[in-house]
Amino acid sequence: MTALPSSSTGQSGPDSWCSPLSPRNSEVAALEQRGYLVGKKVGQGTYATVHAAEYVDAAANRKLRLACKVFDKDKAPRDFLDKFFPRELEILTKIENPHIIQVHSILQRGPRVFIFMRFADNGDLLDFVKNKGPVQEAQSRLWFRQMTSGLHYLHAKNIAHRDLKCENVLLSRRFNVKLADFGFARYCVDADGRRVLSQTYCGSAAYAAPEVVSGTPYNPKLADVWSLGIILFIMLNARMPFDDVNLQKLLRDQVSRNWAFRSKVRGELSPLAKGLVRRLLEPDVMTRLTLERVLAHEWLRPAPATPFPFTEAQR
Repeated sequence: MTALPSSSTGQSGPDSWCSPLSPRNSEVAALEQRGYLVGKKVGQGTYATVHAAEYVDAAANRKLRLACKVFDKDKAPRDFLDKFFPRELEILTKIENPHIIQVHSILQRGPRVFIFMRFADNGDLLDFVKNKGPVQEAQSRLWFRQMTSGLHYLHAKNIAHRDLKCENVLLSRRFNVKLADFGFARYCVDADGRRVLSQTYCGSAAYAAPEVVSGTPYNPKLADVWSLGIILFIMLNARMPFDDVNLQKLLRDQVSRNWAFRSKVRGELSPLAKGLVRRLLEPDVMTRLTLERVLAHEWLRPAPATPFPFTEAQR
């Protein structure tokens, strides 16, 4: 079990305009003509930055708070441009769900693409856990239910996320979950509707299933389920279950189920919660829970009566 990493790609982070991926003056002017105002940088990725933004709807006399992901095609490798990025844009235009971050518009100017999406006022799950510590079981249940609901929507469309991690779980103004970042998402069936296995190692090693780490062709939907298990473990423990510094050791620990709940929370968690984590972090894909069985798990019933049952100290 290891400490949590720093958040670097979500809608929170340093207030800076220093990145070369920030909008240029000419781009800012062109965006303003369309009603978009791009502000400070709030996140940094490999090929993109995320900025606070605003859409001014003059006709309706209202403003909409957004986030803007600025992507520069000149800075990305060819395989990413040929495969991952077009797929991300296509998927973003086809999905709409209460627990998936909503895309407002996608604009392009030269090699730069601006993806405007709804702003997550309360940042990402990683920052929340780092600041607050372990999430109470009742709140973890609610957020996990929302995650699985959003993921089930994707899987029903034969889309696998393939990069589920706490940084990509955003929290809205009312502390509801919004899944984000579809840079590694892909379809799970071919043009003839036949299921296809993934062969690309993608996502973050700390959240990757053992079949992904080992480099074997894998079912991306079941790999997503493993990642859900990592996220649930982190919410309940405020720690990572595995150390991902050495991939060979990581794989050995995954296969041997070498993880444990923190002693300070082990006695407080219900047997159902601990049992679900074990079924999610099952290295054998033949016995790992499917997402349908996760949704039917007893721990996720009944639905909570309130949308975000925080205590005053946690708000």
